[in-house]
Amino acid sequence: MRNFLPAGMLPSVAVWLGVLCAAEACRSAEPARVGSVNDVAVRTELKTVKLYGAGGVAGLDSYQSGFFVSPEGHVLTVWSTVLDVDRVIAVTSDGRRMESEVVGIDPNLEIAVLATNQPTDHYFDLAQAVEAEVGWRVLAFSNLYGIATGNEMASIQKGVIMAKTELNARRGSFESVYQGPVYVIDAMTNNPGAGGGALASFDGRLLGMLGKELRDSSANIWLNYAIPISQLRQSVRGILDGKSINRSASGRQAADRPADLNVLGIALIPNVLTKTPAFVDLVQPGSPADQAGLKNDDLILFINSVRVSSQSAFLSELKYIDRSDEIALLVQRRNELKEIVLSPQ
Repeated sequence: MRNFLPAGMLPSVAVWLGVLCAAEACRSAEPARVGSVNDVAVRTELKTVKLYGAGGVAGLDSYQSGFFVSPEGHVLTVWSTVLDVDRVIAVTSDGRRMESEVVGIDPNLEIAVLATNQPTDHYFDLAQAVEAEVGWRVLAFSNLYGIATGNEMASIQKGVIMAKTELNARRGSFESVYQGPVYVIDAMTNNPGAGGGALASFDGRLLGMLGKELRDSSANIWLNYAIPISQLRQSVRGILDGKSINRSASGRQAADRPADLNVLGIALIPNVLTKTPAFVDLVQPGSPADQAGLKNDDLILFINSVRVSSQSAFLSELKYIDRSDEIALLVQRRNELKEIVLSPQ
């Protein structure tokens, strides 16, 4: 059983983060509650979805959480290998099943927006999201552990924001691609499947999005956190407006001396499927890949901020990179994401 951080330990951890104030002293700024918490929870449940996609390979989860952010039925969630399929199934709390597809991603924030093409009256207006303060009581909505598969309500957890801090203050301890402000929560919110869930105030206003599992490898504890919507709003709006970090190959010229897997010291698994994943089969000792920290069984997800959906896509993208240039890879290693920068020799 995983050694999740006990609730009783969270205040000391928050002090270690250096951003803690007494909860009762901070609650004066908390929004007034409208109706009972149960009423708020039921209304908010209608705005959340359970997502099912790829998974099962190398122990990767096949489910996660999300929530509606537009009347057209767009869903905001974390970007992960769960979404690495043509169609992701989104299931609402009333049992509706919708095929959705990824319409945009931001690899720096590790978020994705899906289109269900199903209009809805139940969604979070990002413009109405608010900044929370330390001490606010909150509700976390997610599909942790995949406990709800049909018309069951997703998990609802009550907690308190114990701290507001920066993830980049712990680089090297808590490893995360996202580097920025987070809310630290005194509830075990960040479990398998919870990533992409909604963090709301007791009056139902959106505060943040639950991040993915984040573990301190040295202390073997998990951090329970959410990313404030203020950090995501601009990127989500850009994606909804049709902007994307994904680059198109059209109009680009192939490099005169394109990057080469043999020179980089990388061997991939046999390419036997239409969309064989870009799993690393072997890293040559002493090669640029070895020196950069790439490992056997790493799954390559991005190359220079371009999404890699298969081996073919990865090899195609290498044609546009000169072998004298650095190559930035985002890889999945077991349940963690790693940034790997390969330098030319």
